[in-house]
Amino acid sequence: MSRSYAYLLPVALLIMSNIFMTFAWYGHLKFHGRPIILIILVSWGIAFFEYCLAVPANRIGTQVYSTAELKVMQEVITLCVFAVFSVTYLGERITINHAVGFALICTGAFFVFRAPL
Repeated sequence: MSRSYAYLLPVALLIMSNIFMTFAWYGHLKFHGRPIILIILVSWGIAFFEYCLAVPANRIGTQVYSTAELKVMQEVITLCVFAVFSVTYLGERITINHAVGFALICTGAFFVFRAPL
């Protein structure tokens, strides 16, 4: 596997896995009238596909990223996917408090990827 492939593929897989997981965790919020057991089973089914993407992302990613870098990358991707999801699917607003909180988390990610001090 080429080195650039090992850098890019985990990012793409983590983005796709986070889309699945966001729907598994929050997609049901539009369906309040459904039985909770049905919601749980559907969410588990969606989460299966998330794992099918996240596990290879981490396996491939460890060739070029540390596990701390992979975890932080996943968290930043999760925030970005969630922000888009909450606005487009749930119809919620991103407030200045959300933006500041996300920016602080991204600042933390910067230090994880930065060369040691």
